[in-house]
Amino acid sequence: MQKSVRYNEGHALFLSAVARKEGTKRGYLCKKAAENSRWHEKFFALYQNILFYFENEQSARPAGIYLLEGCTCERAPAPKMSTTGKEALEKQHYFLIVFGHDGQKPLELRTEEEYECDEWVEAIQQASYSDIIIEREVLMQKYIHLVQIVETEKVAANQLRTQLEDQDTEIERLKAEIVALNKTKERMRPYHVYHENEDPDIKKIKKVQSFMRGWLCRRKWKIIVQDYICSPHAESMRKRNQIVFNMVEAETEYVHQLYILVNCFLRPLRMAASSKKPPISHDDVSSIFLNSETIMFLHEIFHQGLKARIANWPTLVLADLFDILLPMLNIYQEFVRNHQYSLQVLANCKQNRDFDKLLKQYESNAACEGRMLETFLTYPMFQIPRYIITLHELLAHTPHEHVERKSLEFAKSKLEELSRVMHDEVSDTENIRKNLAIERMIVEGCDILLDTSQTFVRQGSLIQLPSVERGKLSKVRLGSLSLKKEGERQCFLFTKHFLVCTRSSGGKLHLLKQGGVLSLIDCTLIEEPDANDEESGSQVFGQLDFKLVVEPTDSPSFTVVLLAPSRQEKAAWTSDISQCIDNIRCNGLMTSVFEENSKVTVPHMIKSDVRLHKDDVDICFSKTLNSCKVPQIRYASVERLLERLTDLRFLSIDFLNTFLHTYRIFTTASVVMDKLADIYKKPFSSIPIRSLELFFATNQNNRSGEHTNDKSPRLCRKFSSPPPLSISSRTSSPVRARKLSLHSPITARVGGLDLTSPLSNSGVNHSTSQSAASSPTSSPQGSEAGDMSPCRSPSTPRHLRYRQPGGNTVCNSRCSVSPASAFAIATAAAGHGTPPVFTNSERTCDKEFIIRRAATNRVLNVLRHWVSKHSQDFEMNGELKMSVICLLEEVLRDPDLLPQERKATANILSALSQDEQEDAQLRIEDILQMADCPKAECFESLSAMELAEQITLLDHIVFRSIPYESFLGQGWMKEDKTDRTPYIMKTSQHFNDMSNLVASQIMTHTDVGSRASSIEKWVAVADICRCLNNYNGVLEITSALNRSAIYRLKKTWAKISKQTKALMDKLQKTVSSEGRFKNLRETLKNCNPPCVPYLGMYLTDLAFIEEGTPNFTEEGLVNFSKMRMISHIIREIRQFQQTPYRIEHQAKVTQYLLDKTLIMDEDTLYDLSLKIEPRLPA
Repeated sequence: MQKSVRYNEGHALFLSAVARKEGTKRGYLCKKAAENSRWHEKFFALYQNILFYFENEQSARPAGIYLLEGCTCERAPAPKMSTTGKEALEKQHYFLIVFGHDGQKPLELRTEEEYECDEWVEAIQQASYSDIIIEREVLMQKYIHLVQIVETEKVAANQLRTQLEDQDTEIERLKAEIVALNKTKERMRPYHVYHENEDPDIKKIKKVQSFMRGWLCRRKWKIIVQDYICSPHAESMRKRNQIVFNMVEAETEYVHQLYILVNCFLRPLRMAASSKKPPISHDDVSSIFLNSETIMFLHEIFHQGLKARIANWPTLVLADLFDILLPMLNIYQEFVRNHQYSLQVLANCKQNRDFDKLLKQYESNAACEGRMLETFLTYPMFQIPRYIITLHELLAHTPHEHVERKSLEFAKSKLEELSRVMHDEVSDTENIRKNLAIERMIVEGCDILLDTSQTFVRQGSLIQLPSVERGKLSKVRLGSLSLKKEGERQCFLFTKHFLVCTRSSGGKLHLLKQGGVLSLIDCTLIEEPDANDEESGSQVFGQLDFKLVVEPTDSPSFTVVLLAPSRQEKAAWTSDISQCIDNIRCNGLMTSVFEENSKVTVPHMIKSDVRLHKDDVDICFSKTLNSCKVPQIRYASVERLLERLTDLRFLSIDFLNTFLHTYRIFTTASVVMDKLADIYKKPFSSIPIRSLELFFATNQNNRSGEHTNDKSPRLCRKFSSPPPLSISSRTSSPVRARKLSLHSPITARVGGLDLTSPLSNSGVNHSTSQSAASSPTSSPQGSEAGDMSPCRSPSTPRHLRYRQPGGNTVCNSRCSVSPASAFAIATAAAGHGTPPVFTNSERTCDKEFIIRRAATNRVLNVLRHWVSKHSQDFEMNGELKMSVICLLEEVLRDPDLLPQERKATANILSALSQDEQEDAQLRIEDILQMADCPKAECFESLSAMELAEQITLLDHIVFRSIPYESFLGQGWMKEDKTDRTPYIMKTSQHFNDMSNLVASQIMTHTDVGSRASSIEKWVAVADICRCLNNYNGVLEITSALNRSAIYRLKKTWAKISKQTKALMDKLQKTVSSEGRFKNLRETLKNCNPPCVPYLGMYLTDLAFIEEGTPNFTEEGLVNFSKMRMISHIIREIRQFQQTPYRIEHQAKVTQYLLDKTLIMDEDTLYDLSLKIEPRLPA
């Protein structure tokens, strides 16, 4: 018989070593011996729930171990001593550890400092896990209580069953007594009067009366039952029961998803982490999956309760289930709070190739259905809002006097509190999930997408044109490239990088070997090519091409020429690319200038501004940082949002897109314009006073100290890559490059602007001595300003220096260019105009001049983005358009305006003055006019390819006509939806018309073979629509084939081939609404525009967001996290809207598709279906 307990001594020694190095609390304590009550000083170390003590701090082996789980720790009074030792005892502080199990004596300890004693008590109390034990006891008590209730219910059920049996016996006994009494009564009658010769007419009358009484009784009860069936109460109960049935189905699917997450990912990864060569650590597994296993157990219990309620249908009582579920939903708070960190850890682990290979193996499991781990980790984030919507629908069909009404309202309010936090986390992690999805599509992988600060901006299909010497295109190659085969590229724009990929036949992406990953800090955008280049792509492609000049530090420079499918698409790409470049360079430029002008760095300046990261009454921040390393806004007042929009220190492109998409929800365009005008006129109000004081605190000291040290690093610091201020008269007319870009990279490069060179008032020319030496790719004539290619961006000549008009370089530090001048020069980015002429030397060092130039650039930057990407705002609002024009004209009148700012202002004015888009896009009205021609085509004469292409063309025309403001405010669900969202209603009507046309065409055939051939042809059309990325057309056709009038035609479907049925099942699975269109969403992630998605999916998402979270908090702050989620959806919709199809319009096909005389209504279709195949007799 075993008399002792064995333990692993090596494991204990390892834990003691960890406790001594990384323990929660370590230090010397006095321990009271149990034998002689003496105090001995020992070195104690606390690690998790184990307390070690050593003879001293250098001891390698512990002298003892205590397990603290279940113990209690509290302060203890000092023992009573004589007066001589009383003073010594007052300096000691005692505390007592009482263990929870029997037979263990309390442990008495003491310290010399009171605060140290309090820290030990608190640390040991936390290590005892007493709170968890108490919570476990509470849960066990609830469980025992529920078990008792179940047992009581069973006993009651048995009693009722016994009573029913007794009642049945009693009924049978009473029946027997009645029969006996009737027989006795018959015998007791002295005589029986029976009229044998009763009149036959009287008998007939009695029969009729009996029949009428029975008929009237049955009719009365039938009316009562029918009235109840048609009553609002019965209708509400039916809807309520249906909601519960749908809730059970959704809960079943959710539990299945959690089961896959735990059994296909969590548990296998735990086993892999315990292997000899683990691809992942246990800590990382816990960080990725968090408490998802506990969530699965919780919902399995909840699911069992729901199924038990369904077993007792139609008596559905749900309030007690939610009462049990609500206290346990606190486990979601941990999952929500750490969800973003979970995805970040997963992104970091994917950099390990062994883990990435193992994860792909798990994801290939058939149970995963092609979904990635990130998808399963996101499912719990949507479950609480789903409960809220279900409760909202239940309450809508629950009478106010219903017994569950108050309980359901309480559950809904509690879930909404948790949902507000979850909506913020979903918005914050959307970018990480998007980056991981794109990274998974690239075969070679892309490590830059695992950077969580990288924000996705847009994606699309562009054509890359080959470039040869002097940027000219080969005419021989243009003909083949026009076929969009060799040059087609899938492009992805992020805040810091631009990816250029090719797509294989299997749908996977491959990065280009050269120029596949472009760092935007090294890029210069040129929107328009040189007009003097006779062979330029501009004249061949109608000014649809643009260039990216890439000048990396460690390799020769090269140019990437891209061709957009339309001018609208080109404007969207160039605007976003320019915005990203501007943000990177503006941030670096402000950093360089601020640090040059003050000892306070920009990060410290931003950190010292508590208004950017500390919550206040008018703003609340998220833990997530944006691309500018500033916390994202969760809630804020309109004033604080406008302040962030015009803060000159940084501007996040995600914030700008979100603001411009959703500003009409919480403010008006006039308020935004007033703010921009105010910033332009009063630029100092755009930076907090404290930051300005830090910025200019040492300005005068820097000037006075310039004479003391000629070799000071501060004086010799070079400003990287300045733009030239002038070019000679030999240069051609100015090119239309991106005017507002602050083309000054922040990295140090050879040949930057030398601040030790003086800047005269008359002008600045280029240096010939530095140009050839600094640029290996420059030509011998490149040192002359006049030979610089006008096609290059103003920031391109990194090798140029500024010199005096005379041409001699003057290295006099006493008249060095101040940082203010450097900022003005770099901000100007002017390459083709005359240099700014300052009236006096002090003007170059004027601190106000720096802020004014930055404010002007910020106003122009916002306006350019607004005008180029949201032009419909100005088309619909003439007053807004005039206010922008007035502000821009006022900017042009500024005498201090730099040449580049003047050209940028002129470009915005030019864009505003264009009444119509230059791109001629086909409209649905034009097609309807063409459809009036008398010639008609029949369905049999049209090929499946023609039908699919023209359906796709029509669907995209209708889809792209929807303005983005229609998606705000759920206007499509209001009573006046036709007036509020007419284009969405037109899209819905077009969908129904096309679906009705398909069904009507099939039902026009009288014989079975013709109907079967027609169905097979429509399925082929749907498959071609899928190949064309027209998933709206796929759903139009499949929904028509699933109508009851067609679906019931069994003889017709029996003639359909197996291949066609399998193809139809595949199409239906792709566009199925199951799991919030999960298959369609995965397909769209791997799809490149042009594409026509199903609009109803996005409308469901927007309704989901609108229902779950209000626009404003109770304090009246704007819920900007909600605005960010809405903006992400609108951006995805607009991305598909802006890329047109290259399909030629065929009037004969669209005439047939838009002919409404061919369409039958639902009743006519069903009647015709009954005539074709009558119902079988029962």
